[in-house]
Formats: sequence, C-alpha cells, structure tokens
Amino acid sequence: MAKNILICGVGGQGTVLAAKVLSQAAISNGERVISAETIGMAQRGGSVVSHVRIGNDVYSPLISKGQADVIIAFEAAEAVRNIEYLKKDGTVIVNKKCVQPTTASLTGKTFSSDTMIDFLKTQSSQVIDVDTDKICTELGSTKIVNMLLLGAACKSGIIKKDELKAAIKLLVKPDFYELNVKAVDYF
Repeated sequence: MAKNILICGVGGQGTVLAAKVLSQAAISNGERVISAETIGMAQRGGSVVSHVRIGNDVYSPLISKGQADVIIAFEAAEAVRNIEYLKKDGTVIVNKKCVQPTTASLTGKTFSSDTMIDFLKTQSSQVIDVDTDKICTELGSTKIVNMLLLGAACKSGIIKKDELKAAIKLLVKPDFYELNVKAVDYF
C-alpha cells in the first residue's frame, strides 16, 4: 500500500531537504520512492510543494487530489492552499508560524495562523500544530524547522524516528547532525 506525503511551504524553509530526508529514509528501509518538487519563485518566498510517494505500487510522482495521507506544512497558508490533496482520514502537520505574503504587507491586510489552523481542523480530525518558533528558541537554532516537522510526522506513523535519523546522517553535514536529531527527538 502506497504512502503519499505532500510537503509544502515557501522558499527558504527547508522543504526540499525535508523531502530528500523522508525519501532517503524510505529508500534505506528498502521501499520504492518516487518524488517531485514544484517550485514557484522559491527564492522570493514563493510556494514550494514536494510530493513524496512511497510504495511498490506507485508509478507517478504526483499525488492526486484527495490522496495524500499526510500534509506537512511549513506555513499555515500553504496548508490551506493544499488541503484539497488530503484524503478524508489524512493527517495535517502544520507549523503555527505564518509568513505574511508581500501583497498582504503592501495592502495592510494580514491573516492569522490561528484562523487557518481552525479551518484545517474543519477539514481533518487529525491536525498537529507545531509552535516551531518556541521550540527553535528552546533548542537554540532556527535552522531545524524542517526536522521538527518531520519529527512531528512520526506521530502519524508515516515514518519511524530511527529511519529519519539514519537518513539525516547521510544527507546533513556532520556538524549539524546532533542538532537535527534533537529536533526529530523533540516529539
């Protein structure tokens, strides 16, 4: 049975590395993985979406709407934008932090992550909201948001912590390994 994980955020948040770590963890576990990224003006804070599909019966890299087992959202508005991909009994892991788009700051209109998370809870009974700002302060680095969200994703059963840690060891510079493992172990 396939596992479909959609990772979404904005440029510069580490979504692509998170997708690579998740993919490597599954590959190291002997599973077949197909993935793809759609990156729109990512260097300017644009949307970044990674599709990670795990399983022997997966033949296309893109997840169909209504088929994602898990959405891992690095930003609440991106979770809302991509909610149509979530299957009926799927899980949403969402960062509480809200990145205001440039258009919002230009018009003076802002939006709140609480409003978006409340909406997400009407769409899924399994929403895990993560206060990454608070946890990053506790752990002493803002560079671990991606691993915090992957650690939270372990709660959904989509991946195991030991598999993530092995993948981190392969893909992350040795100087940052311990910090990234600390982030995964936070949950």
